[in-house]
Amino acid sequence: MRVIGTIGLPGSGKGEAAEVARELGVPVVTMGDVIRRECRDRGLDPATHHGEVAQALREEKGPAAVAERSLPLIREELDDADAVLVDGIRSDVEVDAFEDAFGERFSLVSVEAPFEVREERLAERGRDKSEDEGGESLEERDERELGFGMGEAMERADVRIDNTGSLESFRRTVRTVLESGPEAITR
Repeated sequence: MRVIGTIGLPGSGKGEAAEVARELGVPVVTMGDVIRRECRDRGLDPATHHGEVAQALREEKGPAAVAERSLPLIREELDDADAVLVDGIRSDVEVDAFEDAFGERFSLVSVEAPFEVREERLAERGRDKSEDEGGESLEERDERELGFGMGEAMERADVRIDNTGSLESFRRTVRTVLESGPEAITR
């Protein structure tokens, strides 16, 4: 049994890594889904209020709130699978929660790409609301994510994947990590 967590700034490729996992039949628990569910529970639009609710949930329930709400979902998936990918870890406190829950069976993979590359990807995706539509700029999103402790958590990663090459190269590296474990690629 393995739990592989991904961490990275917006547009770095975490969602693509999750898609590779799904293609391989590896269940994916997306921490952002916990936030989106909380937005809906509060009667708010997740596309507009995701960052605000993420911050509020952590302030109200503690910095590990999202990770703690993800643990039952991960354990449920592990009933039927040898590995689970946890998409979207945001802080060192969340890393602690997963290490406490899964010990040596937990690995953290940092997906990294420069700001300009991420900005271009997000513009192509067109999924996020622009600032004019009430959304956050990439700079604001990065600042919020780093404010959660993401930078410190990224430093703790067992493996770093530089996602600046081709899509196929990135997908091949992710497949290796999922099929053979993070130790199969060099740090």
